[in-house]
Amino acid sequence: MLFSSFSLRNVPLRNRAVMSPMTRCRATSANTPNALMAEYYAQRAGAGLIITEGIAPSPNGLGYARIPGLFNADHVRGWTLATDAVHARGGKIVAQLMHVGRVAHVANLPAGAEVLGPMGSALAGEMYTDGQGMQPHSTPRAMATDDIAAAVQAYAQSALLGVQAGFDGVELHAANGYLIEQFLNPNVNQRSDAYGLGIEGRNRFALEVVRAVCAAVGPERVGIRLSPYGVFNGTGAFAEVDAQYLSLAAELSSLGLMYLHLLDHSAMGAPPVPATLKAQLREAFKGPFILAGGFDRQSAEQALAANQADLISFGRAFLANPDLVERMRAGAPLHAPDMSTFYTADAKGYTDYPVLP
Repeated sequence: MLFSSFSLRNVPLRNRAVMSPMTRCRATSANTPNALMAEYYAQRAGAGLIITEGIAPSPNGLGYARIPGLFNADHVRGWTLATDAVHARGGKIVAQLMHVGRVAHVANLPAGAEVLGPMGSALAGEMYTDGQGMQPHSTPRAMATDDIAAAVQAYAQSALLGVQAGFDGVELHAANGYLIEQFLNPNVNQRSDAYGLGIEGRNRFALEVVRAVCAAVGPERVGIRLSPYGVFNGTGAFAEVDAQYLSLAAELSSLGLMYLHLLDHSAMGAPPVPATLKAQLREAFKGPFILAGGFDRQSAEQALAANQADLISFGRAFLANPDLVERMRAGAPLHAPDMSTFYTADAKGYTDYPVLP
């Protein structure tokens, strides 16, 4: 089934293999996508669907060194290089919108931007900066209601720019401890207002973002990525996690989204998302469902055959194997990724992985 076609709402996919979003840090000039990035994505156009690396919807959303943005005309022109290149090879591509929230350092932000989060507490640990090396995460300013409204609008405007740049849709990154999950997770979000109290309060920001983006570009162009039980960036499981995500999935289902993308981090050492919760989320979301987390061809085929998902997402295997679908189809060996080049600034370990003859 992995190599069969699939209709993702109104977007036809030639196979069910999805390229996961993966940070690559190659936007070296003013966070603007470039020709090298277009080549990288074009090389991987054999995927049924490409989900880009996380793209900041606003200057405040940048956080990391050299991650791309989608909030001005230069960004649109840069991303058009990538979408045109992917479409020329018959591929489909969506933009993952990622506001990092408190996972940031001010040295990685442009002038006038600031680090924001649900609370005013800094994330433990350090982050790389090009100018100062490793630095402790900057302390965020707790978002007031007008900051929240501005962030919601930034997502919607960025989605509009994404459609202008030729993307087939957008994915909202509500996983991995970035801004949307910072509101979802009570280990981070301890607000006592309408954006923090109980399941409904913690889900409120995510749903406001989703609804605003749907209103801007249409729900059939909007996906979302979730990672319950993830531990990245100070998150982690909590007492109401299953009930909260099931409530969120039901609300998302009622909106008719493009897809729900569920990430299980257990292959990287995090607690697994329980199989019962995966099945319940699959049932609660009445739309296309993507599973991600440690899959190979065999386990992907098994999951699809068992109707656990409609599509399967592959991460580092796509990074190191631009022709991953062809390799899996042929039973050819896979290259291992060079981790030392994941977040560097040039073509090495980015566009130089070999393909089958």
